[in-house]
Amino acid sequence: MAPSGVNHISQPCIYGDFISSNGERKSSIMKWLIKFLKNFSNRGEGGGGAHHPELLDEENLIWRAPPRSLNDRSGAQKEKEEQDHANALSQAEDLKRRNGYGQRTNIDEELARALQGSLNSSSYPPYSPVPYHPRKFRACGGCKRDIGYGNYLGCMGTFFHPECFCCRACNYPITEHEFSLSGREPYHKSCFKELTHPKCEVCHQFIPTNAAGLIEYRCHPFWSQKYCPSHEHDNTARCCSCERLESWNTRYYSLEDGRRLCLECMESAIMDTGDCQPLYHAIRDYYEGLNMKLDQQIPMLLVERQALNEAIVGEKNGFHHMPETRGLCLSEEQTVTSIHKRLRFGVHRQVGMKTQHQKLTRKCEVTAILVLYGLPRLLTGAILAHELMHGWLRLRGYRNLDPEVEEGICQLLSYMWLESEVMPRSNAMPSTSAASSSYSSSSSKKGGKSIVENKLGDFFMHQIANDTSPAYGGGYRAANAAVDKYGLRSTLEHIRLTGNFPL
Repeated sequence: MAPSGVNHISQPCIYGDFISSNGERKSSIMKWLIKFLKNFSNRGEGGGGAHHPELLDEENLIWRAPPRSLNDRSGAQKEKEEQDHANALSQAEDLKRRNGYGQRTNIDEELARALQGSLNSSSYPPYSPVPYHPRKFRACGGCKRDIGYGNYLGCMGTFFHPECFCCRACNYPITEHEFSLSGREPYHKSCFKELTHPKCEVCHQFIPTNAAGLIEYRCHPFWSQKYCPSHEHDNTARCCSCERLESWNTRYYSLEDGRRLCLECMESAIMDTGDCQPLYHAIRDYYEGLNMKLDQQIPMLLVERQALNEAIVGEKNGFHHMPETRGLCLSEEQTVTSIHKRLRFGVHRQVGMKTQHQKLTRKCEVTAILVLYGLPRLLTGAILAHELMHGWLRLRGYRNLDPEVEEGICQLLSYMWLESEVMPRSNAMPSTSAASSSYSSSSSKKGGKSIVENKLGDFFMHQIANDTSPAYGGGYRAANAAVDKYGLRSTLEHIRLTGNFPL
């Protein structure tokens, strides 16, 4: 067992003081060994203890054994003393190591205590303790409740219960791996496509992309009807009045002359000559309210497309808006076929149409006014207002006018009548006091104008104002500018004198 302290050392005189260096420690051990070997050599000679002064060194001055004779101690005792001395040297060496390490350990402990005291010092600002949770708290971004230990989804920096991560369009949970985002609103991909990808209003399918990967479609400039470009060439029916394409889930009415009529235009369509007479007289009253009374009784007939085209061929005067002419002011004697009896409609098709041949004789500069049958009331009235202006100009001696001037002023009167029918009375009244009677007398065959009919009136006005033809479109815009600047009466007088619009 290793000694526990310096008190166990048998020769304290040798290591009574600590030796600070390894060199000094080694020197002391060597000196002791030299002394031991000298003594052993003296005993081996058998002499009485003679000494050789030349072999002695300074060690004899530090540690000199008491003078004893060899007979005083036995050989066994001497060996025992030498063994004890060696043990003492080993124990002293161990004590030095232990004392050195122990000192360093004590220093480390003091440094640790000093650091701990500095950390606990009041010089550092206080801080609030962090609350302890046995698990991380997660609030659902949908229901705002704790998610707990169940399954959850992580998206957009927020956590959700699986049943709370729902599409903003259909409100059903999103279970697919892929979904669409609009801002921070999630959608099913199919729902997002329904909301954003345009659908064709004819075939009701998603409008396909072109070769460049872009969505390409056609759109009506007034109705904003979007449709696939292919429907312009696949014989899809188009309404002869409002120009909208026939949808696959609706059926247009078919007229005898091949034209198609949508359901909205069909509601106010005028089908025979007798049904059109009240509207014709109301427009004549409108002219009278503008101090433009027509003294002659001009016949008015509703005709089929074929009869109208035949009358155009026989007419020498006038400029006709091709490819579709809807009205004509005749100045020559002709025999025409008019619609005599009101039509009845079966399943999306007219039946029971009665026609009659009528010979028109010339009694004045105007023989008759022909209008295409089967058009809505407002469009029929706009055509009548246009053709009546032709008749008024001829009856008043306006001869050989340029198409831009004659068609332009006729289009302006047509627009003014539509405006009086569609717009509020205070905004659309002509400047004459007699115009109020014309407004009250013009009503639809069903007793009043609906929202649908007013929308149709807006469309017909849009057609006149945005016509691209030089005679009808350009002429209307020039006439409108002149009337806005000089008034209708002065503009008409200037046309009579010069044949042109005033600048």
